Amino acid sequence: MIDEIQKLLEQYMVWLKDKTALRQVKDWIEITTPYLDRHNDYLQIYAKRENGGFLLTDDGYTIEDLRRSGCELESKKRKDLLTITLNGFGVKTDGDALVVHASADNFSLRKHNMIQAMLAVNDLFYLAGPIVSSLFLEDVTAWLDLHDIRYTPRVKFAGNSGYDHLFDFVIPASKKQPERILKVIKHPSRDTAELVAFACIDTKEVRPPNSRAYTILNDTEHAPSTSVLDALRSYNVSPVLWSRREEVREELAA
Repeated sequence: MIDEIQKLLEQYMVWLKDKTALRQVKDWIEITTPYLDRHNDYLQIYAKRENGGFLLTDDGYTIEDLRRSGCELESKKRKDLLTITLNGFGVKTDGDALVVHASADNFSLRKHNMIQAMLAVNDLFYLAGPIVSSLFLEDVTAWLDLHDIRYTPRVKFAGNSGYDHLFDFVIPASKKQPERILKVIKHPSRDTAELVAFACIDTKEVRPPNSRAYTILNDTEHAPSTSVLDALRSYNVSPVLWSRREEVREELAA
């Protein structure tokens, strides 16, 4: 089992390296990653030397893209949620730009965290304007609370690769069920599914052997594609459609 997991991790690293492109833009290096945004464009971040280390930024793309889509982040509630989300990845804001500082030793980790932060912010707030009355994460939290499903929110695990991974909820083990970790995806895509799968695989050794992984997928607007569901199941992550959440309620509450 260890050899199989190690092989999967190595395949992921090779894919990540092969699909990453660099380009000089004045004093910055543009890093084009293999991860796609909701427009099917490759996510890009920018890096330059600063104070003996490196500054990484999205150049304001994530927040500006949400604003153009009609999602403003001006309310206190949304600003607080944005801050909480970014803090989980060690990322800050400078105006509209997401920024993080890195050293030569932790550059890969900080780059990984920046990409996760961009995807997480996009996923949290996508279509969270007038079209949708509430944020999906809030809906999931309210549902867990309604059914007295105990949990610890926003738990970070260090992975075998050296990367940190943030999970939305951890439900502790009981006499009937093992530990359960939950990740919420508001706007399911192949990339977000693969990131969740990688996080679960990468943190497997630091969690209890029988720990179970779930991801709750928002299907209120569109049903997730078969490729998203297959990607999760192939790595032993149980996809739970929001419309069918009652099917796992007892399993999570036990």
